Amino acid sequence: MAEEREQKVIVPVPEAFRAQALIKSRQQYEEMYKQSIEDPSTFWGNIASQFYWKRKWDTSKPICSYNFDIRQGPVSIEWFKGGYTNICYNALDKHVNEGRGDNVAILWEGNQVGQELRLTYRDVLKKTCQLANYLRKRGVKKGDRVCIYMPMVPELPIAMLACARIGAIHSVVFGGFSAESLAGRILDCKSDVLLSCSAVQRGNKALNLKAIVDEALMLCKQKENFTPGTCLIYDNANAVPRSKVNWVAGRDLWWQDEVRSCSTEAPVEWMEAEDPLFLLYTSGSTGKPKGVLHTVGGYMVYAATTFKYVFDYQPGDVFWCTADCGWITGHTYICYGPMLNGATQVVFEGVPMYPSPSRWWEIIEKYKVSIFYTAPTAIRSLEALGDKHVIKHDRSSLRLLGTVGEAINAKAWLWYHRVVGEGRCPIVDTWWQTETGGIMITPLPGAWCLKPGSATLPFFGVEPVVLDQEGKPQDGPCAGYLCIKGAWPGMARTLYGDHQRFAETYFTTWPGYYVTGDGCQREANGYITLTGRVDDVVNVSGHRISIGEVESALTSHKSCAETAAVAFDHDVRSS
Repeated sequence: MAEEREQKVIVPVPEAFRAQALIKSRQQYEEMYKQSIEDPSTFWGNIASQFYWKRKWDTSKPICSYNFDIRQGPVSIEWFKGGYTNICYNALDKHVNEGRGDNVAILWEGNQVGQELRLTYRDVLKKTCQLANYLRKRGVKKGDRVCIYMPMVPELPIAMLACARIGAIHSVVFGGFSAESLAGRILDCKSDVLLSCSAVQRGNKALNLKAIVDEALMLCKQKENFTPGTCLIYDNANAVPRSKVNWVAGRDLWWQDEVRSCSTEAPVEWMEAEDPLFLLYTSGSTGKPKGVLHTVGGYMVYAATTFKYVFDYQPGDVFWCTADCGWITGHTYICYGPMLNGATQVVFEGVPMYPSPSRWWEIIEKYKVSIFYTAPTAIRSLEALGDKHVIKHDRSSLRLLGTVGEAINAKAWLWYHRVVGEGRCPIVDTWWQTETGGIMITPLPGAWCLKPGSATLPFFGVEPVVLDQEGKPQDGPCAGYLCIKGAWPGMARTLYGDHQRFAETYFTTWPGYYVTGDGCQREANGYITLTGRVDDVVNVSGHRISIGEVESALTSHKSCAETAAVAFDHDVRSS
């Protein structure tokens, strides 16, 4: 009963916040939203024009063309066709060239207290150019795949930006994945180069990441007689000394030794808007991970725009997203979205409980973080430890909070709002997916009242529909299957090497719609609340894991003949 009462609470936005917000009212939102749906060429064209394009898209044609109906032909999505740009240039060079090079880009906080580094936009550009030049020296060119398997050190987003600069397609693999998972992703896209790290520190444990790399490359050799030609290893001596790192001469190279002599200036590869930018593997209901492919132009515009409006970003803000770049949240709201807006952000290598449950709040106080974006699982874990770890630290710099990765229950939402945000910070409860590229349904924090547990309304250009079991759109208050009508700039274009699977997974169940795989409820005021997955994928701590993958891992053990995995609700980790 208490939870039901909490779910019915409506939380108004403080007038002090609303007065300074980019979007100040629902009326302002609805006017912009209407244009984004009815006249996308004008809406998105005006936004895209704020970036540098070597050659503008063909303005004589609609800015977008797409087909979601497999009965009418192959699934296709194109935005800004004919335009040429580079996302790295817009994330780095543009700021430096316009006089913002000395602005801080990254405030890096290491696993251990006292490990820290400040990098300006000029610093990041120089390091990115050095790595870009080295990759070119090793023969990497436009369209080649580069696998990145690293912890949250500054070199991780720098590696992503370096790939984007030269037109290589980056494939980031979460640094906590196993050798088998890494091998599968390398083999699927035939990565030409692997960028990794000698070791990683997570809390009080040091993990030899290079040993996992060695095992993964051995598996690649055994399975398909393939390995990347170059394995560039960042020396994280804070975790494991070089003397304890296994080395394969001719294949393995130390990052610092190889890159330091490279020039700090590197030419840009101008990319057509629909050229591939990156692959990111996500769990599928069949068990085999899907290589979701995003392209340059649309992703760039959508990542930047969602960051700006959802987080109400304004000059002087310090942003902190606690995600890892191994997930889409880290791609869009650590590497690309903040940097395209010239933001200052915290990048954290460690974990929230080390060396004490106060670590996050210490960091917020230390760097005067104003916008904080994290997962409900972390919020529930920290809530369970009580308020004392939070309230002993100054959080007066905070003005906006956000959640991502899974639905947040009302009790955790209210604790986050009352204790962490001191009752004065709006919360943006965001819903989106790896495939969507950026936030899709979310409050705009100055525009309307908030409801605990509800993602509320669609972002610009997003047309959600709620289908019944027969696939018919429903009007008004209802519950059903969440689908999207029409294309938006940030959406994935295909699955790497398997466009048929892309069509079958997202567009076959109900032709004409993008099928999200999530259920939802819609209220009379249009607010949408996500109710969970409707396929064989479970959400654990904000990470999608296939039930098939779980069953496969269990049956790989010699003592296990058959398995069946079933999802269940968990108070902290969701389901």
